[in-house]
Amino acid sequence: MTGAALIDLDCERAWLPDLGRAFGGALLFGLPLLMTMEVWEAGAAMGPGRQLAFLAFSLPLLWGLSWYAGFSDQRGLVGDGLDVAVALAVGFITAAVLLSLFGVIQWGDPAGEVAGRLMLQAAPAAMGALLARRQLAGGQGDDGGDEDKASYPGELFLMAAGALFLALNMAPTEEMELIAYKASPLQILGLMALSVTLMHLIVYAAGFAGQEEHGKPVTAFFHFTLPGYAIALLTGLFVMWTFGRVADEGLAELVSVVLVLGFPAAIGAAAARLLV
Repeated sequence: MTGAALIDLDCERAWLPDLGRAFGGALLFGLPLLMTMEVWEAGAAMGPGRQLAFLAFSLPLLWGLSWYAGFSDQRGLVGDGLDVAVALAVGFITAAVLLSLFGVIQWGDPAGEVAGRLMLQAAPAAMGALLARRQLAGGQGDDGGDEDKASYPGELFLMAAGALFLALNMAPTEEMELIAYKASPLQILGLMALSVTLMHLIVYAAGFAGQEEHGKPVTAFFHFTLPGYAIALLTGLFVMWTFGRVADEGLAELVSVVLVLGFPAAIGAAAARLLV
């Protein structure tokens, strides 16, 4: 066997564990959504416009996650693109197999409903596939190199990814609207204050953008926490629109629901650096 053939064989053997971890990450991160009835219904009700908008929003996030925590050693434009393509394929396969076994997707279902259900499930599963190298590789995927140190825009991007993941898990449930209905304006303000406080504590402890900023908690608050909370709220609003909840709510009710959803979204945004 030639040297080139041996190298190709070694590459394939090295790539198989990465692929296995990708499926494990997709299952771990996607399972809550895969077994949530409201997500099935929301996916079936998604029109082509919302499907395309959700995909357009998800692709840059997946590409960025591939840059910071791709499940393989490949880096660069081509390598990250391949990671994203494989992660999406893993997400769609995982969603299709499990939803078929659950009886949610059946032969003869309208193509639009199937596409919407798979789209909503595949994106978070793909996020799990990309994060699997960091979370499931026993530290092998974290080399601590300078390429993993995010710039300020990169940190804000990671916050958006974390906010999207938790918002997707919470937004389809009726509890978000129920909490918004039950809570008084004062309680909503208290939830906002708690969201910002917890977010700042996590951001400050997670080591965002270097310890030099963390000797100045006030600076970190205005530099990371407040922009991160705004990102969490905007992400929550987008997710609500994706699930078709915006048109059904009055302005006051919509604001309340988004602020309630902003609580888990803010925690996800703050914790994103811990995952990546």
